[in-house]
Amino acid sequence: MNKPSSSFSIAQQGNFAAGGTVKQSIGQFDEIELFNPQGQTLHGDHASVFYQIPKHARTYPLVFLHGAGQSAKTWGTTPDGREGFQTIFLRQHFPVYLVDQPRRGQAGQSTVAENISAQTQDQAWFNMFRIGQYPNYFKGVQFAKDQATLNQYFRQMTPNTGAYDEQVISDAMVDVLKKSGDAVLITHSQGGGPGWWTAIKSNQVKGIAAYEPGSGFVFPENELPEDMPSGTGTLKPTAIKMADFQKLTKIPIIIYYGDNIPMEKSANPAEDNWRVRLKMAQLWVNKINQHGGKATLVHLPDIGVYGNTHFPFSDLNNAKIAQLLSVWLKENKLD
Repeated sequence: MNKPSSSFSIAQQGNFAAGGTVKQSIGQFDEIELFNPQGQTLHGDHASVFYQIPKHARTYPLVFLHGAGQSAKTWGTTPDGREGFQTIFLRQHFPVYLVDQPRRGQAGQSTVAENISAQTQDQAWFNMFRIGQYPNYFKGVQFAKDQATLNQYFRQMTPNTGAYDEQVISDAMVDVLKKSGDAVLITHSQGGGPGWWTAIKSNQVKGIAAYEPGSGFVFPENELPEDMPSGTGTLKPTAIKMADFQKLTKIPIIIYYGDNIPMEKSANPAEDNWRVRLKMAQLWVNKINQHGGKATLVHLPDIGVYGNTHFPFSDLNNAKIAQLLSVWLKENKLD
């Protein structure tokens, strides 16, 4: 495990639920038949948030939203035992808010039923998250190649306890921001779509940094790009009203993608999956800028940063990845 580069003090920390709904059954509550659902309520579909505010805090908190199959754990200690973005940015005196999205992790209370199956899919995720082609690692990959690390990595996965819903998630995120105050939103993968919607719904999002958004790319309803077939299915743009899209042009946005993403169609479905997402992200950035926005796409190998997986913020070079984000925050007066 790495040694901390500097000490810091926490002025305040805690946790809270944000957003959500209440479902109620008809009838009258019976205090004798306690578990008869009649007349009883269910509080669910909220986000669960853990926050830490360091002494001498910077102006804008960083609000972290995880990706598919993940929870707030993804931003904490890395699978190989080093500091993750949670601690790296606390050391830089940013308040951090770590979110478990509705129907995931510690926010698992859902108001809709879900059949959770137990499927053996670790090796599929190894490939999909671009660590390599199981059991082989990519040459130069920024991932520790020991079994203890891989064990920790696989154990980060956690299932949905209800249907994934961008609107439910973004509604909850709006309430997270009411608690955090004006903030910069940091998203990963499937969290990208809810991130855009959060900024559309709340003027408290002052900037967005998105790591490898995988879906949910929103375009003006009359300016949609073509669907993009890939080895894992077809990636489709989401149509929204121009007035909503223009809200995304009012804040700085940066998107990062890592290594081992082919530029041409690949017979490897896991790699081809990311080919179309990188391509769609570039079209999305172009569209934001076409309408007067300030969006940037960074393909890390193009700037000489190699070997990153789908989780650049927890890869072996995550200090370098964090530094890139710190520079962007400073350039955009978000630090």
